Amino acid sequence: MAIQAQEKKKIEIQYAGRLNVDEQTYPGAKVLTRDESQQVHITQGSINMWSDKAIYYSGENFIEAYGNVKLIEGDTIHMTSKYIEYSGITQLAFASGNVVLKDPNSTITSDTLYYDRVKQQAFYKSGGTVVKDTSGTITSKIGRYFMQQKKYQFVDDVVLVNKDATINSNFFDFFSDTGYAYLYGPSTITTTESKTYTEKGFYDTKNKNGYAVKNSKIHYDNRIIVGDSLYFDDAQKFASATNNIKITDTINQSIGKGHYVEVYKAKDSLFITKRALVATKQQNDSIYMHADKIMVTGKPENRIVRAYYNAKIYKSDISGKADSIHSNQQTGLTQLINLQRFSSADKFSKKRRPILWNVENQMTGDTIHLISNSKTEKLDSLIVFNNAFVISKDTISKDGFNQIFGIRLTGLFNDDNKLKQVNIVKNAESIFYARNENQELIGIDKARSGSISIVFDEGDIEEYTRYNQIDGNLYPESKYPEKEKILKGFDWREDERPLSVEDLFKDDEPLVLPIIKGLDDYIPQDSFFDEELLERVKLAGKNSPINKAARNVPENEGLNAAK
Repeated sequence: MAIQAQEKKKIEIQYAGRLNVDEQTYPGAKVLTRDESQQVHITQGSINMWSDKAIYYSGENFIEAYGNVKLIEGDTIHMTSKYIEYSGITQLAFASGNVVLKDPNSTITSDTLYYDRVKQQAFYKSGGTVVKDTSGTITSKIGRYFMQQKKYQFVDDVVLVNKDATINSNFFDFFSDTGYAYLYGPSTITTTESKTYTEKGFYDTKNKNGYAVKNSKIHYDNRIIVGDSLYFDDAQKFASATNNIKITDTINQSIGKGHYVEVYKAKDSLFITKRALVATKQQNDSIYMHADKIMVTGKPENRIVRAYYNAKIYKSDISGKADSIHSNQQTGLTQLINLQRFSSADKFSKKRRPILWNVENQMTGDTIHLISNSKTEKLDSLIVFNNAFVISKDTISKDGFNQIFGIRLTGLFNDDNKLKQVNIVKNAESIFYARNENQELIGIDKARSGSISIVFDEGDIEEYTRYNQIDGNLYPESKYPEKEKILKGFDWREDERPLSVEDLFKDDEPLVLPIIKGLDDYIPQDSFFDEELLERVKLAGKNSPINKAARNVPENEGLNAAK
């Protein structure tokens, strides 16, 4: 049995200046003291110990060392303290008073420390500090060092500090050779670039990167990033997140959502995909932008939002759709653009164009510009370039539509963000359902002119003026040709109109989120004072009325020191 073999390894006295016996104070012990030339020196196997004074109990193979105590094992372990007691049977050392334990990887300091030679483990439970070169300084209430694995396990009030980061945690596993830190329970990682909170995470103290996978968030300048899995690289000034992401911009009062995001701090840019959505607060309302991909770039005062591929916007009073939507918050310009490569090759198909809805009006064209006041954030004006087409359904007739077509459209909004005036210039064509003040249909007006100016009141046409009219007639409905009821290029797309934030996603393909493996749950290690160690302690005192090897073993670890 291993314990029996250990019992045969007697502690040996290599040097003592004086040797005394004091049976009254130290029954059964030899009292060893140093002289002027050197300290007391004792050995057992590969262990060497020096002290100013030592009490040696040969019957129990146990020693107490006092004053400038130094314990060295091989060429790896070097421990100093004011006091050490050591059992040659258990091979367990207990040190107290300014304890410093060094090995090639790190330095531990504590007021009290246990060192188990058999398991090659060190343990403290009343506060300690570990210093690991570039990885930093770690303090905790409880600490355990697994020397063969070069692994530390810290519990309670754990703090790591180095020149790049400060980590606070309750449960903290640290590998001294790699600098890897695994965090469990409420934890924060604070660096010059970010502050990360997590309840399960990893941090590479050498390369300054890590990830977080439980109740996690990253504070990144003016942005707060939340997601199922967060990654950050402070050396690259980069962060990313996966699944159920929310990014809050505290300066611009905007929120981004999606299932994958990348943040480049140096470039002040944000990239979102997988059901990407950006919501920006405007006065008492919010404007929402959705697309396959959304990119936000620039400083807060000069921010640009680019949404591309199946891009849509929604606000309570306006909505739109295009292949690509660009919004410049400094200039107040929002552009709705369609990309030629997405157009159908079928010459007979209707041409895809950006579309905008405001109150009852549908507007399309090759490109649409919305201009807002960058200070008040109110809509100011609208420009539709080439093939401008405005359609609104007649309020009473079943299939009647008011229509205006021209090369270019400019519009002005009132204080309620509703179109108050529209001007169509060059090659203007129109169809209007003319009604009297009782909303009785007078007739259907169809005309061509150089340009048209229309004034709206609560979405209804209050007046319109034609300039350089070419032709025009007001027909009774009964005499109006059915085939003339729509202009060339007519394309009523009401079924595409988003009427809510949820509608922005109705055309999206089903999304299957990736499974995040993350980190295994925290598994508490067996107690330092496990059954095997307690058995060693028990056997060490089997022939002694008082088991000295047990006296500094905590009673709550399952062994009563008095037995």
